[in-house]
Amino acid sequence: MMEAGWVEAPAVAEPEPEPAQLGPQVVLRRQRRVWLVLGGLFVAMLLCAALGLGLGAMRIPLVRVLEVLLHGIGVQVGPIGLEEQGVVLSIRLPRVLLGLSVGAALGVSGALMQGLFRNPLADPTLIGVSSGAALGAKTVIVLGASGGWALSRDVALPACAFLGALVVTWLVWGLARRDGRTEVPTLLLAGIAINALAMSLQGVLALLASDAQLRTLTFWTLGSLGGATYDAVWLSLPGVLLVLLGAPFLAGSLNALLLGEGDARCLGVDVERLKRVTVLLTALAVGSAVAFSGNVGFVGLLAPHLLRMAFGPDHRLLLIGSALLGAIVLTLADLASRTLLAPQEIPLGILTAALGAPFFLWLLRRRGRRGGF
Repeated sequence: MMEAGWVEAPAVAEPEPEPAQLGPQVVLRRQRRVWLVLGGLFVAMLLCAALGLGLGAMRIPLVRVLEVLLHGIGVQVGPIGLEEQGVVLSIRLPRVLLGLSVGAALGVSGALMQGLFRNPLADPTLIGVSSGAALGAKTVIVLGASGGWALSRDVALPACAFLGALVVTWLVWGLARRDGRTEVPTLLLAGIAINALAMSLQGVLALLASDAQLRTLTFWTLGSLGGATYDAVWLSLPGVLLVLLGAPFLAGSLNALLLGEGDARCLGVDVERLKRVTVLLTALAVGSAVAFSGNVGFVGLLAPHLLRMAFGPDHRLLLIGSALLGAIVLTLADLASRTLLAPQEIPLGILTAALGAPFFLWLLRRRGRRGGF
């Protein structure tokens, strides 16, 4: 009715309707772009998962992969070979599902860290969470056999990895608190110190390890999805889903934080609560990932930064988009790790580092030329 009044009385000096009409249109276009990008990433993720199921030492056409999956849920589509069924359902499917879960966790944690530090070069390993999780898992590998653990190693390893991530998060958070506030630079410096301490303790465990344990430690440290099982998928899923469901609620606050802490407070953002929840979600995501894949670096740096370069810093897109792109990157990296030198498997962390390190150096050079440092 207001717009109709403006049309009927053009001589009255009132605001022009175009800005008021353009505002919702711009918002609608941005929302459409967000959903379009997320939809495209989701489709790409499904395609990468299909490639992971079909390619390997034994190549299976995508049509046959679909038929095996349908047969696995009780839909009869024709005769299915036992070999194909075993390869797809027992070996590749849990590995692909775990890769999607771990990649999504690392991607969204990278976006959270970059939003918290307001730096596109930030990474989930900055506050030492990955090292804490690795220390917990390595403790089980080295001391579990002689420590009289009540739980089996399959349960104790992820549980202690997650516990290690939480302990490190608690220590870093406590060191960074001053007068009821958390200083982000102190948080970063405390994370670096705790990360160094955790690495030194991992070195002590390596000295105590037997030859068999040392081989396990080395392969686990380099990262791998070779031990993926359905139990591992189900154990990792709750933590990852909690992070994926909770992170989007922080998008608006992280967008406001880009203006600075003072401006964010003026906009009504509880900055301290935002920091606390962001760090906790990062610990949960990284702990869940490292517990089942070992140390896999640079995924949390690559995924959110690529999206930010392409579509800007809007966290409504970055958080979920980074999870989807992280799942894509890790699935493709795992596919390469088991096919490039088949039947030998390349540790996953080697491939992600080989891809991520040059990209990181390029980012450093690019930001240095633009006066970013």
